[in-house]
Amino acid sequence: MTKPHDVDHSSKYLEQAVELAIRNVGEGGGPFGALVVTADGRVHEGVNRVTRDNDPTAHAEVVAIRAAAAATASYDLHGAVLYASCEPCPLCLASALWARIDRIYFAVDRHGAAAAGFDDAVFYDYFNGTRPELMPVTRSDIPTSDAPFQAWGAFADRKEY
Repeated sequence: MTKPHDVDHSSKYLEQAVELAIRNVGEGGGPFGALVVTADGRVHEGVNRVTRDNDPTAHAEVVAIRAAAAATASYDLHGAVLYASCEPCPLCLASALWARIDRIYFAVDRHGAAAAGFDDAVFYDYFNGTRPELMPVTRSDIPTSDAPFQAWGAFADRKEY
């Protein structure tokens, strides 16, 4: 059986992701499409729904990850491969990491996205520490700061992830 990350398949799936992105533009969405191919070979699609749903987290990759997780009834997508029409932004990359996606292929990089008016390069700057003023994040210790983790540790029926 051919695995979803074989070279032959990566081009095929990337082409599908790009076609999803193009179709989404015609339907009023952003120019982004993504597929998650799970270990069993099933394909789960996602398109950018940010403006359509008024949801800043509804990036194509996140939508595809949500679809795959729902279809497999698991938040753990080990063995899955993400194919995206564009280089995943930090939100999408973090989502793929949390989903335990094995590998990512993308068609156009962040510079191509910036040339089209989608410049998330500043977010990369933020995360590498060169633009902390974009959104200050401050820890404020309170007496109950650790209480949620204590409750988690004491909860016998917790589902580890």
